[in-house]
Amino acid sequence: MLNKLRNIRWSAVLYAVLGIVALTGVGMLMSLVGKKDNAQVCTDLHVIIEGKETFIDQQDISNLINKTYGSVAGKQLASIPLQKIELTLEKLPYVSSAEVHIDMDGVMQVKVSQREVIMRVINKAGKDFYVDPTGLKIPVTLKYVPRVLVATGNISEGYKQALDTIESGTLKNLLEVVKYVNNDELWGNQVVQLYVNDDKDIELIPRVGSQDLVIGNADSLESKFDRLKLFYNQILPRVGTEAYNKINVKYAHQIVCERKGSWTIDSLAIVKK
Repeated sequence: MLNKLRNIRWSAVLYAVLGIVALTGVGMLMSLVGKKDNAQVCTDLHVIIEGKETFIDQQDISNLINKTYGSVAGKQLASIPLQKIELTLEKLPYVSSAEVHIDMDGVMQVKVSQREVIMRVINKAGKDFYVDPTGLKIPVTLKYVPRVLVATGNISEGYKQALDTIESGTLKNLLEVVKYVNNDELWGNQVVQLYVNDDKDIELIPRVGSQDLVIGNADSLESKFDRLKLFYNQILPRVGTEAYNKINVKYAHQIVCERKGSWTIDSLAIVKK
């Protein structure tokens, strides 16, 4: 009998007993924490707005939550539908994502990321809307007017509802041009507006100079803007800022310049190297 007792691995038994005690303790602790959380109430609502736009503010978000779900301050935490609140916020056209959680002090923390818009469209019917980098339509609001490029002219596509995707080739081309301009420091400072003419060609309205810059569509943008840069650096200094009315680079390897006050057109062929 003593030999059998000696052969028992008492260290293993001790570890097993300690493990059972630890698991029991953790279970009891979790049960107590769960009961406490169920009884705990929300003490406050704190909203953080991320993004450079200011379409919405903290008060807008707080008002929406309290109006839709009742005043959350003083409510039991277990009765607050956090996921539903997130979905409600993400349905707002100016919100790209939302995160909602309760911190250790019982405060509801709401973090909202706003959508970025990069273009304002005013179609030929006078209806206007914004477009984000992914091509989603965002409604205009009087509360905030972002500084973005404006596209006007022969644009037929309108606005039906928030977060519709742009459909026409014209708007898709405009969006690609805006992205290119915004990613280039020189052209980002020089281009102030885009215009779609009767031929559906995109024209750029420059900050400096009175020439309309015709680029056509969004194909071969790097080549087209390189030729525009060549015009500004080498041609404009020789002829002066008032010599030409329109500069057209939509044709491959060419810069077509229309003189002011006449139908004379100068064409410079660019040799492809």
